[in-house]
Amino acid sequence: MDVASMEVEITSSLSASKLFKMLSDFDTIAPKVIPQTYKSIALMQGDGGVGSIKSVTFGNGTTWKQKIDAIDTSNLSVSYTLFDGDASSDIMDTATHHIKCISSANGGSVYKHTCLIKCKGDAKITDDFINLSKESMTDTLKALESYAIGHPEIY
Repeated sequence: MDVASMEVEITSSLSASKLFKMLSDFDTIAPKVIPQTYKSIALMQGDGGVGSIKSVTFGNGTTWKQKIDAIDTSNLSVSYTLFDGDASSDIMDTATHHIKCISSANGGSVYKHTCLIKCKGDAKITDDFINLSKESMTDTLKALESYAIGHPEIY
């Protein structure tokens, strides 16, 4: 079984705490702001905290289940694992994501997103897949950041 990793660091004009609050609202705002990417995110089991399982339906209709592995509000970080899905299911077994919001000296922040992908059987992750995934992460964060900036009463 092949294992691949990728990391994205994106600067944001939002403070780390505002960025983390925005990410905490991801399930609600992502389908509203970028429905072409996220059609819906629904809680299947739990209360939304650690151990909870969600169903993520992407804009193209494919799905994955997501388990919340860790939430650390004091360190502005969250970890979750995508499993049991049909998007890229011929390649990926699981994808574990670690996200951290880090304060910047200029009052903004850095969004750091690391992903560890465990492949099925002899499958391998291509550079194209990694590049498209990084582009998607960046586009998603920038779209949500724009939403947060446009709604200062919330963020």
